[in-house]
Amino acid sequence: MTAHKPADGTVASIALGSNLGDRAANLRGAVEALNQHEAIEVLRVSDFLETEPMGAPGQGPYLNAAMKAVTALEPRELLEVCLAIERQFGRIRDQEIRWGPRTLDLDLLLYGEQIIDEPGLTVPHPHLHERRFVLEPLMMIGPELVHPIRNETVAEMWSRLTDRSGAME
Repeated sequence: MTAHKPADGTVASIALGSNLGDRAANLRGAVEALNQHEAIEVLRVSDFLETEPMGAPGQGPYLNAAMKAVTALEPRELLEVCLAIERQFGRIRDQEIRWGPRTLDLDLLLYGEQIIDEPGLTVPHPHLHERRFVLEPLMMIGPELVHPIRNETVAEMWSRLTDRSGAME
């Protein structure tokens, strides 16, 4: 029996990153795990991009991607699914260094055009418009997506990213 996928729902964008273990397998596995959930249908996945790490020194490069999905889950429920998948891949959030190495990082970037500011959940992601490693893969899958606070499309934010290193003009 095939799981029922949401024909209607909210389009959500999720950033994926990994710099420990088999990075590509971690990202592919996360996409597969999300798509296997009965209330999530993956629509598009960007290419995987290798990027330099920010934060803690001495860590290896990241592999980053973005995906667009339609979901019947509420934002908090989608976040909980993402956190559970991170744990399946060995991530232990309370023991890691901020911006340190990780097997898997899943960040909810956009959830339709909703603005959410709750403990543990901020959508749109507060640094979405500042980071090349987020905007570049997001540009591949959804240049038309709108940042509901900035009222700019992903394409507009990408065009304003100076030297594509992360600093805004």
